[in-house]
Amino acid sequence: MERRIVNPWTWQDAFGFVQGNMLSGGQRVLVCAGQASTDADGAAAHVGDMRAQTAQALDNLESVLTDAGFSFADVVRLNYFTTDVDRFLTEAAEVLGSRLAQAGCRPASTLLGVTRLAYPELLIEIEATAVA
Repeated sequence: MERRIVNPWTWQDAFGFVQGNMLSGGQRVLVCAGQASTDADGAAAHVGDMRAQTAQALDNLESVLTDAGFSFADVVRLNYFTTDVDRFLTEAAEVLGSRLAQAGCRPASTLLGVTRLAYPELLIEIEATAVA
């Protein structure tokens, strides 16, 4: 698979995402359900802690990717749903930025503020698309 990053501007570089990923020659596509801070039984974990919930959601997403034979480097789109955009920007962004950069992940992304997620205790949910 070949990927060409499309960035008409540079401001997004500071946030670790791209405006677009042009893909050609991909043979496998994985569309992931939203991953949140849940344990192996699906119960909410790290209640009230945005950083820990973000890390757990990333761990859960990585488990789905790995189980399907993908890695974060294959992720071309991430959508973030959060119940508190301000806390996301001040607490979660650092966790996301360092982890995704370390993995070579440069996705097109959207951040959405929502009233609530599946469980009221959840602060963040991450949805991904990977192509290889």
